Amino acid sequence: MLNALSVDVEDYFQVEAFSARVDFEDWNGFPPRVEDNTYRLLEILGEFGVKATFFCLGWVAERHPKLISRIAQEGHEVASHGYAHQPVYRQSRRAFRADIRRAKEILEGIVGKPVVGYRAPTFSITEDTLWALEVIAEEGYSYDSSIFPIRHDLYGFPEAPRFPFMVKERYPFLDCGSLMEFPMSTFSFFGINLPMAGGGYFRFLPYALLKWAFRVSNARGEPFIFYLHPWELDPSQPRINGVPWRSRLRHYFNLRRAEAKLRRLLGDFRFTTVREVLGL
Repeated sequence: MLNALSVDVEDYFQVEAFSARVDFEDWNGFPPRVEDNTYRLLEILGEFGVKATFFCLGWVAERHPKLISRIAQEGHEVASHGYAHQPVYRQSRRAFRADIRRAKEILEGIVGKPVVGYRAPTFSITEDTLWALEVIAEEGYSYDSSIFPIRHDLYGFPEAPRFPFMVKERYPFLDCGSLMEFPMSTFSFFGINLPMAGGGYFRFLPYALLKWAFRVSNARGEPFIFYLHPWELDPSQPRINGVPWRSRLRHYFNLRRAEAKLRRLLGDFRFTTVREVLGL
């Protein structure tokens, strides 16, 4: 069965875990590593013949247009991760619209074709920010992949569906046209949704458990969506000082083992772009 592989293209200093320490205005002062790390990831995907969806930050695309072009030239899907990596719940409707419009225009200007997918920073479309789905549809996106149906201190929408769905069918009070949602993958255990989709969860959980969850879901005809960041393949990245222990743990844990673990996953399961899995 085909699963969706996704990459959130952002640099190590742009993550929400460090936002209290690193302001948006300070980003230009950090040595960038996103280009080299993403090229490394492209090489790995090429070895396995896997195509993925790259949710690219507009700020990164502005400064590294050749990287975005390379992603597209190698047959991967270029999608939007917004411009400034600000969670939806910190933005007004107008500011959110401006952010996702700006990112879409930058990315489309580089790849020369429509960008139809979007993922909010920090999976920040929750029950309180469902209005953002209307804006996403109005701005010309065909699908969203921002909802994580779990409980978490920074995000989460545990009551949301666990598998791809048409937004208007689940939330008829929203004017979203034909927008589809591909929520992040979870495994239901006695009514509790356990996160299995990638990122820090991938680095924290034993590979055997993840492999089992993939196999059970695929046997049921349920596609997984997996995500990672280029910086997760970079154990030598500069350390950000002065951040809480929880943020340090989430960001730095098991970075040295991430690439080997990813290679095992790519060898054990079949992956393609989000767009292909959704049939768009």
